Amino acid sequence: MLKIGEFSKLSRVSVRMLRHYDEIGLLKPAEIDRFTDYRYYREDQLPRAGRIAALKELGFSLADIVKILEVYGDREQMEAFFSARQRELEALSAETARKLALLDAARKRLRKEENMNYNVTIKTIPERYAATVHMTIPHYEDEGMVWGILLQETCRMNLAEADPCLCAVSFFDQEYKEENVELMAWKTVKGQYPDTEHVKFRTLPAETVASCTYKGSYTLITEVYAAVISWMEANGYEPAGPMFNIYHVSPHETQNPDEFVTEVCYPVKKK
Repeated sequence: MLKIGEFSKLSRVSVRMLRHYDEIGLLKPAEIDRFTDYRYYREDQLPRAGRIAALKELGFSLADIVKILEVYGDREQMEAFFSARQRELEALSAETARKLALLDAARKRLRKEENMNYNVTIKTIPERYAATVHMTIPHYEDEGMVWGILLQETCRMNLAEADPCLCAVSFFDQEYKEENVELMAWKTVKGQYPDTEHVKFRTLPAETVASCTYKGSYTLITEVYAAVISWMEANGYEPAGPMFNIYHVSPHETQNPDEFVTEVCYPVKKK
């Protein structure tokens, strides 16, 4: 029999933790002296202590380890525990990767911050004939589905692109929406074409806009929106219609976000 201190050295588990294991029923002493309250362990309890340490390394909670050791040796039930833990770790890994990407983007913005200068100008977007798809999508990041519909329903029309060809999305909601986002994707073309189920060909009116063109990832776009709104306030303008983004260089042309070129346009009028 081993005293608790000796067992602690051999198992590499602190005395404090061994007492906690005893309290929760995870690893009980083989014997407790009823007069001195000394705890004694058998040598054959060392493998159990090793299994507990191994499961802790895998990230299992002590409560889970209690359950796992109750079925230890049952391959099917052990596999179920391990599969569940694998799914948890994979989800954690994906979330960590997402946060690392955001951190990397934030660091890049910080390094570029001194060179950031969003120049806002007033310009007129002329009247234009366009293929349009006006619909409600689940979330902002689902914008690609609208372009997919436009391309799918016009692929056999051999659309002649206008010169210049503008590809843009107008946003109709008056506030940020977490879901059910109303927007219209449009692409300027020349010629006349029949409408399809979702694609409507129409002439869009000329619009005076506060415009700001920037190069870089879409993660910067909120800063550009803020710069345009601030400029409008400072120069006596107010919104006069749904804002839209013109995608001069988009994921259709390049997979490098640093090469995206986006023009943010707010239709405006003098206050």
